[in-house]
Amino acid sequence: MSNHLMKKLSYLKPIFNFITIGLLITTLSRIFLFFLFKERVVETPNFWYIFPIGLRMDLILLCYLSFLPAVLITFLPNKWLKFTNTFLVIYSFLFLFLILFVELASPDFVKQYDTRPNKIFLDYLIYPKEVVGMLLKSYLTSIMVTFLILGVVIYFAFKKGKKYFHTISTEYKFKLMIFPLVAFLLFFGARSSLVSKRPINASNAVFSTDQLTNTLGLNSFYTVAFAAYSIKNEGNTKMYGKMDQAEAIARVKKYMIAGPNDFNDAEIPFLHIQQPDSVIQKPYNLVIFLQESLGAEYVGILGGKPLTPEFDKLSKEGTLFTNLYCTGTRSVRGIEAVVTGFLPSPSESVVKLGNSQQGFFTLADALKQKGYDTSFIYGGMANFDNMASFFNGNGFSDIVDQTDFESDGNKYAFKGTWGYSDEDLVTKANQYFKSKGDKPFFSLMFSTSNHEPFEYPAGRIKPYDKKPATVNNAMKYADFSIGKFFEMAKKEAYFKNTIFIVIADHNTRTYGKNLVPINKFHIPAFIMGPGVAKGAVYDRLASQIDIPPTLLGYLGIPFETPMVGRNLTKLDPKVQGRSIMQFNDINAFRVENQVVIMQPNLKPLQFEIKNDTTLIPVKLNEDLAKDALAHVITAGNLYKESKYKLRAKK
Repeated sequence: MSNHLMKKLSYLKPIFNFITIGLLITTLSRIFLFFLFKERVVETPNFWYIFPIGLRMDLILLCYLSFLPAVLITFLPNKWLKFTNTFLVIYSFLFLFLILFVELASPDFVKQYDTRPNKIFLDYLIYPKEVVGMLLKSYLTSIMVTFLILGVVIYFAFKKGKKYFHTISTEYKFKLMIFPLVAFLLFFGARSSLVSKRPINASNAVFSTDQLTNTLGLNSFYTVAFAAYSIKNEGNTKMYGKMDQAEAIARVKKYMIAGPNDFNDAEIPFLHIQQPDSVIQKPYNLVIFLQESLGAEYVGILGGKPLTPEFDKLSKEGTLFTNLYCTGTRSVRGIEAVVTGFLPSPSESVVKLGNSQQGFFTLADALKQKGYDTSFIYGGMANFDNMASFFNGNGFSDIVDQTDFESDGNKYAFKGTWGYSDEDLVTKANQYFKSKGDKPFFSLMFSTSNHEPFEYPAGRIKPYDKKPATVNNAMKYADFSIGKFFEMAKKEAYFKNTIFIVIADHNTRTYGKNLVPINKFHIPAFIMGPGVAKGAVYDRLASQIDIPPTLLGYLGIPFETPMVGRNLTKLDPKVQGRSIMQFNDINAFRVENQVVIMQPNLKPLQFEIKNDTTLIPVKLNEDLAKDALAHVITAGNLYKESKYKLRAKK
C-alpha cells in the first residue's frame, strides 16, 4: 500500500486506536484472570480456547461500539471537524473507561460469584450505602488499586486524547468511497460471521462444563451490558425451548401431591386445597427464621465445619432436613422459595419483578386471610432488594426494620454495614412476638450478620479463625444468635403454640468446576414445634419450594394454595425426590441422582450425580428434559399471566 494511500486512510486512526486499546485491556485482563484461577481453569480440556474465543468476543463488542464513530467520521463534513474530534475523544475514553472499570472489578467479583460481572453487579449499584460500606471494609486494597489505575487513565485522556482519537480533514468523496469497505469490516467483526442467521451471543463461548472457564472467554463489559439489556425480557423462558402451556402444566402436576381432581379453578391452574396433617381447634403460629448464607458446609450436624453447636442441638428437638437444596444464589431467590413457593426461573426473583408487587401468593397472604397477624422483621433496611414493596403488597401487615430499631429507644448490641446484628434481631423479634398475646401470628425473620464484611459484636463467641471478620466467625455468631433466640422464646407463652423453622436462603459463595455446582446449593433446615417429630431426620432429596407447603401442613387448618411444592410429611415414600436450582442463567432439574442442565440457546445435558461434586455425562432422557423445561415454562407463564394467586375475595 502506497504512502499516499496510507496517509489518506489515516482519518480512520481513531477507530483503529479504539479497537486496539480495547483489545489490549480485555486481553490483559483475561490473561490476568487466567493466571489468577489457573489451578481451576487448566483442569478443563482445551482450556486455551478461552483466548481465541475471547479475542472473537472482544472484537464483536469493539466493532459494535465503533459503528457510530465510523458513521460520523465519514458523513459529517470537514467544517464540523472540531465537533467530530470532541465527540470522538469523549466517546472513545468513555467506553474504554467503562471497559477498564468492569475488568478491574472482575477479579473480586469472580472470586465471590464464580462468574464474570452480571445482573448481580447491576443490582448492587442500586444500593450504594450498604455496598460501599461493604467494599470499603472488605476490598479496600482492590478499590485503591482500581482508582489509581482509573486516575492514570483520566490523566492520559486529557493529555493524549487528541493524539489518539482526533481524525483529520480528508476528501469527502474518498471517505464515501471507502465507507462500504469500513462498514463491511465492522459488520463482519460485530457479527463474526456472514452465514449465521443470529448474532453471536454468550452461548457461543460455551465449550466446557465449567461455568467459570466458559465466562473467561467473554469480557465483563459484554456480560454487564447483556444483563442490562436482558432486563426488558424479564420472564422470558424461551431461551431454553418452547412448550405448549397445557403440556407444561400437566408435566408440573405430575410432581405434585395433589391429584387431578383436587384443582378447583381453571383460571388458576395449580390452585388446590391443602389439608393439614392434623386438625386442631386453635391454629399454630408460624415463625420462619431465614439465615443469610448459611450453607450446609458450615453446619456440623450435616458434616460441615464445627461452627453451629446451637443449630445442631436444636435440630434434635424437631425434624432435621439433611438433603435440602436451595433454588438460587441470592437472598431474594431464597425469599421467593420459602415465602411464596414459586418455581425458580432465569428471570429475576418475583420479589423484584413489577407484576408481582400486588396480588402474588405468599404465606403471609394465605395466613392473613385466616386471621393471622403477619410481619417481616429485619435488622437492615427493608427497601433493600425491593423487599419492603413486595412484602407490603402481598400480605405482610407489619414491616419492622432498621428504622424501628433506631426509634424504639432500646439499647442494642451492634449495628454494622448491613444493619443491626442477629443478636439484636432475635431480641426485637422475641419482644414483638410476646406483644401478640393470643392472636395467631406469622413472621419472617431475616438475619444479616453472616454477610460480608462479616461484622458482629465482640465477646460473644470463641473465634474459629484468628482474624475476626471471617465467614467462619460470622457463621459462629449467627449460630450463637439462633441459640439465643430459642433460649428466650422457650421462656415465653407463645413458644408452645408456634411452629418454628430455621432455614438458609442460600450459601455464601456458589462456585465449582461444574456447570451447576450442586454441592453449593445444599442448605440446612430444621422444623420445631407442636406436632413436629422430635429427633427425626428427613434425608430424602427435597427443594426449598417444598418448605412452605410442609409448613402449612403443621398449622392445623386447611389452606387454599397455588404452590406446586410438596408437603414432605405427606410424600409417598415411593415418589422420587427432586430439586430445582437456578445458577445465573443455567437451570438444573434434579430427580434423585439424575440432573438435566439447561443453558440458554443450547440443547439440554444430562448427568449422573456422584456425591454432589462429580457430574458424569449420560444419555439425555428426553422425557425428563421435557419435565425440566415444563417447570421453567410454567414459572414464566404463571408470572406473566398473573396466575399465581388466590381467588379474589367476594
